Amino acid sequence: MYGSQPNTYPVRACVLALLVAVATAAPLAAQQEQRVVRALFFKGNHAIDDYTLGAAIAPTKSSFFARQWWLRWAHLGAKKYLNEIEFRRDVLRLLLLFRRTGYVNVVVDTIVHRTARDAFISFRIVEGEPVRLKRLDIVGADSLFDIRKLKKDLPLQVGGPFSRFLLQASADTIVGRLNNRGYPYAQVLRNFDQDDAALSGETTFEVVPGPRMRVGEVAILGLSRVDTGTVRGLLRVRPHDGFRKDLLYQSQRDLYGLGVFRSVSVVLADSVPPTDPGDTLVRVVVRVNEGPGHRVLTGVGYGTIDCFRAQGGWTAYNYFGGARALDLTGTVSKLGVGVPFDGGLRSNVCRTLQDDSTSDTLNFNVGLTLRQPIFLSPRHSARLGVFVERRSEFKTYTRQDVSVNPAVTINARRNLPVTVGYAFSLGRTTANAAVYCELFQRCTPEDRAALASFHRFAAVTASAVHDRVNSVLDPTNGSVATLDLMHASRFVGSDALYEFDRGEFGVSRYYGLGRRGVFAWRARVGTILPGRRITLDTLSVRFVPPEQRFYGGGPNSVRGYGRNELGPRVYVTDGITPDSTFLNVQTAPTGGTAMFLLNTEVRFATPLFPDRMRAALFVDVGQVWERGGQVTGVRVTPGVGLRFATLLGPVRIDAAYNDYAAEPGPLYYQNNTDHSLTLIRDSYQPTQATTFWRRIVVQFAVGQAF
Repeated sequence: MYGSQPNTYPVRACVLALLVAVATAAPLAAQQEQRVVRALFFKGNHAIDDYTLGAAIAPTKSSFFARQWWLRWAHLGAKKYLNEIEFRRDVLRLLLLFRRTGYVNVVVDTIVHRTARDAFISFRIVEGEPVRLKRLDIVGADSLFDIRKLKKDLPLQVGGPFSRFLLQASADTIVGRLNNRGYPYAQVLRNFDQDDAALSGETTFEVVPGPRMRVGEVAILGLSRVDTGTVRGLLRVRPHDGFRKDLLYQSQRDLYGLGVFRSVSVVLADSVPPTDPGDTLVRVVVRVNEGPGHRVLTGVGYGTIDCFRAQGGWTAYNYFGGARALDLTGTVSKLGVGVPFDGGLRSNVCRTLQDDSTSDTLNFNVGLTLRQPIFLSPRHSARLGVFVERRSEFKTYTRQDVSVNPAVTINARRNLPVTVGYAFSLGRTTANAAVYCELFQRCTPEDRAALASFHRFAAVTASAVHDRVNSVLDPTNGSVATLDLMHASRFVGSDALYEFDRGEFGVSRYYGLGRRGVFAWRARVGTILPGRRITLDTLSVRFVPPEQRFYGGGPNSVRGYGRNELGPRVYVTDGITPDSTFLNVQTAPTGGTAMFLLNTEVRFATPLFPDRMRAALFVDVGQVWERGGQVTGVRVTPGVGLRFATLLGPVRIDAAYNDYAAEPGPLYYQNNTDHSLTLIRDSYQPTQATTFWRRIVVQFAVGQAF
């Protein structure tokens, strides 16, 4: 039997045509891949910023190093290549984005300059007049909200562009408010009418609240070591309470903040309302994943006023149950410049400490802290700390003490926590001899030794914080207000030498400017009221210890001054030449009992690495002075800076201009043989810097200034 041979010519022809097409397209694709997007511009857009438009299209521009002609030779930075097909679709993407924002008559044109290897792209946009919302109605919620006030709070506003994105956001806003009023299954139906010819639109939100529910069962899953009662005590949702979705989020945050759990979720168990109309209870499920029982942290670093430093810590979670935490921490600093680890680094690596007498010995801190998350009430927490330390403040004082600090935080997990504590320590504070001589008229070595000997210090403290910022390390919106009060006297266990009242109040506010810009300001005021006079020998003085006084200047204060260099000071010399020239004049800040500080700053992205680097313009105003003494004028120092984003937070470099002469102060001669002091000038003032660059003060720090 003979069979027919199938005709393979059409198949072979198709395969051949496909191979030819691929071979023809390959050079074109290779040519497209070689075209690097060297520039990408948007012109004429006002309603939508460049960042949003760039994220909505395919050919994002190459990095800074790949775009600049004078840097391309280094072959650094990420390169983005032009895809011709996607580029043609980008016009449609932009048209759709603008039309959904309300600009229905938008026109998008492109100008592309192509070379053999590069592409330069410009999108020219004519937005036209937008469709404006003429009427907005909300029905079905008259008994639940003040409709007039609710309309003012919605993202979509009458008279503004009729944006579909704002339409969805407004519906979500209404749903969120219903969820927080006991309606977990609320829905909002959106109806709108848009007349493109008349450039007008109307919309109606139809509210379907659903049943009002209360919390029924609260199930807790995933516990092994932590007891259920502790978790229930920290929850803000309890059986028979009205349902509020925001309390679910707050409970989740509180539990995660304990540090005991790797993950926490507090959610509604059922996504649909019950079928039984009489069932008004919902089930809440708390799922936790417990972390390890112990944690060890170590770290080393370098600081301009610490030289090299190291730290370590050990934490035991759920210590004897109750989600308690026991922290054992230790830090050492001045490594390389302080005894017994003086490596001679003052003359090179740690030159900032070259003239700082307080950095001659190792600083350390060892602390043991027990944290109790629930104290008397689920709303309150407590802690007890025991510390042994030696710390120094740059060119100012050195403190050595053993202290015990119990404290209770009221409303610990609310918007306004208030901490009331008691501080008791046995220690001594040493400062420059001229400071004691100028402030307290104790100029002999014996008198200074009496003031710097070991004394009891006890104080009752209270602090309140109202924190509403969106980020701890780098806030861009919100505000922070703080209040700190301290009372030290014999009645609370302090030595008669330490009697004073201290108060400090501060406010910081942040305003977002675009996607990466921030305008921020901070104001701080403080005062110290010395207690009764005490008699030392035949002299009556009011004593405020150096470690409790106010100091100004530095990277987080008035940046035109070095650390602690703003405010009153004394000068000390150890020699005088025959032509009345003073030798080795050193400055010793005395601090003050009153303080004022005002900072303003604008931060914005830079063209170079906009995601990683920002620039700043700032003006700092402030002064520190002694109550009842001579008050000098406030100091104003403008400046510029750079901020670099890192895993540790923003690293910043600030350069401030200081056009003021150094603060005048008394000049003392110190005899190096018997260490006696002699006042040789009532008012001494060093020579002011005469050139522009010598008046520039550079500050380096980690974290924003405020």
